[in-house]
Amino acid sequence: MQLFKKAALGLIVFYRKYISPMKQPSCIYTPSCSAYTYEAITKYGFMKGAWLGVKRICRCHPFHKGGYDPVP
Repeated sequence: MQLFKKAALGLIVFYRKYISPMKQPSCIYTPSCSAYTYEAITKYGFMKGAWLGVKRICRCHPFHKGGYDPVP
């Protein structure tokens, strides 16, 4: 399971370093969805952290109010 955790965190780092700078900022939350998912995976492990990240990303759209939403 440690392998999945490291791979997921590596993908998030790759996204934040190479893909995110090419896009307009669009996350309606603080911290950003990628930062939230990174922290959730670090804190809870791959399965629960990834699940929390997916749920958060699904809520990140213009019709949701957004705001401050820390990792539980």
